[in-house]
Amino acid sequence: MTEYHLDMDAVTAYAFVFLAGLVTCLATGLGALPFFVVDETSDRWTVALWGVASGIMLAASVFGLLREGLALTTGLPIVLAVGVAAGVVLVVVANSVLDRVDVGGHGHSHDEPADRAGADTSNDDAGPNDAHDVHVDPEAVAEGDLKKLALILGVLTVHSFPEGVAVGVSFAELGLQGGVPILGLTVPVLAIVMTVAISVHNIPEGLAVSIPLKAMDVSKWRMVGAAVFSSLPQPIGAVIAFAFVTWAYRFLPFGYGFAAGAMLYLVLAEFVPDALEAGADLPGGGYRELALGVLGGVAIMVPLIFV
Repeated sequence: MTEYHLDMDAVTAYAFVFLAGLVTCLATGLGALPFFVVDETSDRWTVALWGVASGIMLAASVFGLLREGLALTTGLPIVLAVGVAAGVVLVVVANSVLDRVDVGGHGHSHDEPADRAGADTSNDDAGPNDAHDVHVDPEAVAEGDLKKLALILGVLTVHSFPEGVAVGVSFAELGLQGGVPILGLTVPVLAIVMTVAISVHNIPEGLAVSIPLKAMDVSKWRMVGAAVFSSLPQPIGAVIAFAFVTWAYRFLPFGYGFAAGAMLYLVLAEFVPDALEAGADLPGGGYRELALGVLGGVAIMVPLIFV
């Protein structure tokens, strides 16, 4: 158990971590803001934004979480490696579960073609947003179907939990020396880095949620609400992870590895493919825009991490 439990009001600590998770959640709503000034976003900017988010997540995972985990490890980093593997497994299992959950109301399974199940195939060319349509069904948002939205929120809990975990784990050393004073608390630099990283990552997520809603003429503020709704579980995941790593401090390398593994897998298995699908019609297939975005994201985060 860390020393700060003796020196800091636990309620204040948990409230602060929840607030950090809430910031990442609200950042998702920024993805809908472009539609307040334009009718559509270019593929070039969409790919670049995914690239920036990927670069930020990669830098935060490798230079932040994994570096901190190694610093707390003596001998072979077995616990850290197990954590990385567990984080990857969680995301793989979560995606497998989500693939089999029908939140769109079309009544077809993951393996059944949509047209044979009577689903609407008019949006088959939606590109990289298809995966996100599964999580926040545009029709449910447009119609205000509370029952379906409640189901979707349950699905989102599985989808967003690893990101909330990354935030919560990074606050493990809240109150200890070496942090940045914020609102009377000593906040670890890693926690600031991870909050920024997840917040920026959530912006293209919010954009992906908003694009199909825009096509259905959903109001701008409802698009913002739907985007924020898609990340609601993150503050809760942050608090749960924070409680675990502060209660079992000796397992902190596992927590760092877990968060890093989940984030790295998300970047490689979801962000990069989504970006390249969005840029499929660009010259060079969008690889240039993606690479520049990744480099930009890394350049943003490295000074913060090594400050």
